[in-house]
Amino acid sequence: MKVQAKWVEGYRFIGNNAEGHGIVMDGSGGEQRLGNSPMELLLLGLGGCSGIDVVHILKKSRQDVVDCIVSVEGTRADTEPKVFTDIHMVFRVIGRGLSEDKVERAVALSAEKYCSASVMMEKAANITREIIIEEAE
Repeated sequence: MKVQAKWVEGYRFIGNNAEGHGIVMDGSGGEQRLGNSPMELLLLGLGGCSGIDVVHILKKSRQDVVDCIVSVEGTRADTEPKVFTDIHMVFRVIGRGLSEDKVERAVALSAEKYCSASVMMEKAANITREIIIEEAE
């Protein structure tokens, strides 16, 4: 895996992976910000990694998943380096006739075994998880 971050101007960088897919990173703050901060991208990566796992596990378990939204909120240390000390994840899983046990198992398997981002970040921060299951219309 290889990525590149190229400076554009101010505190703005464009990140690209080996296939050329890009994302804007902006650490300037304020109203002029044109992208996510690198620390926001860490939380997004955690949410995406976990969400992919949960959907994959549930589909393999023949669960009728319609949507999965992972909200992630991080609390940072007050002093430099301002690492994440606490992270709270909310998994909102929407489907038809979902098994609560299977959803809980999918989230646990992601956290403990499959999501590399989660396993890595748990070494630095306390991660809590909440699950909301909704019946699809």
